[in-house]
Amino acid sequence: MEKLSKQDSVKGPEKMFTGDVYFDVIAAGTEPSRVRVNTVRFAPGARTAWHSHAVGQTLHVTEGIGLVQARDGEIIVMRPGDTVHTPPGEWHWHGAAPTHFMTHLAIWEGTGDGSPESTWGELVTDAEYGRGVLPTDTP
Repeated sequence: MEKLSKQDSVKGPEKMFTGDVYFDVIAAGTEPSRVRVNTVRFAPGARTAWHSHAVGQTLHVTEGIGLVQARDGEIIVMRPGDTVHTPPGEWHWHGAAPTHFMTHLAIWEGTGDGSPESTWGELVTDAEYGRGVLPTDTP
């Protein structure tokens, strides 16, 4: 058994995130494991760019209120305790509601063959994100 050393929190890069997003790596998929787990913290209104995962992704909300949307799909509101799965190759984005912080665990796998585990696209526009504004925006 090995206790892993704690890494510093990392600010999400501007080409992948809009707004203030920070993540902490929990599991980096040290071979032979391919599992990746990050705690991701979003400031109000912050969100990912459109992206997909070769082997899918599971999100589990631990705090706050978040939004997630598959390309051409409905925006889903996520609250603490909610778990959402995006299947392999599905383009999606996720982030915090406009007036709430949101923290989730992001869980995904590497491919095992060296090909990219995630593909990143364009940033989610304010108009796309604005469709997710909650009518009352309350918990």
